[in-house]
Amino acid sequence: MSATEKETQTGTGSTTQKRDAPGRRRAEALADRIEEGAALLAAFAEGLSEEEWRAPVSANDRRSVGVIVHHVASVYPIEIELARTIAGGQPVTDVTWEAVAEMNARHASEQTEVTKADALELLRLNSLEAAAAVRAFTDDELDQAAPFSLSFGAPVTAQFVIEDHPVRHSWHHLARIRKAVGGNGG
Repeated sequence: MSATEKETQTGTGSTTQKRDAPGRRRAEALADRIEEGAALLAAFAEGLSEEEWRAPVSANDRRSVGVIVHHVASVYPIEIELARTIAGGQPVTDVTWEAVAEMNARHASEQTEVTKADALELLRLNSLEAAAAVRAFTDDELDQAAPFSLSFGAPVTAQFVIEDHPVRHSWHHLARIRKAVGGNGG
């Protein structure tokens, strides 16, 4: 049996199911991208000085770099739940950009003193859990579309939600953090 095969016993016999079966390749690739983005963010943040960790991310967004790293880590579970909802064919109607802004402001006020070690550990744990959850999606679930309030009610697929949120999020904030600290770190 190859390393990508998993054997399961079923009553009178056994069946062999490939982990990378055609119905799982996209989910695996998406999960890998989540892990890659989190690893890039973590590697860069690891090299930041304490002054850079505490620096505001921009003139318009006064949250510190550290708060932003913790923010990315803390929203993976929410982003995965949104994708699961869409994958189940249910609309997401109650998540608005105003609600996101309120959540982000509350998070920032609660995490002003977040340490690099705590934020990076949460980033590692939550990104791995998010990737594991995404690996469980089937192609049919990834293709399922439903109205999504963060996309102004447009019917989007679960794959789109995964790409636009847990995948993109770390890259988006890493670019902003690099700009804030002048490309230093990592």
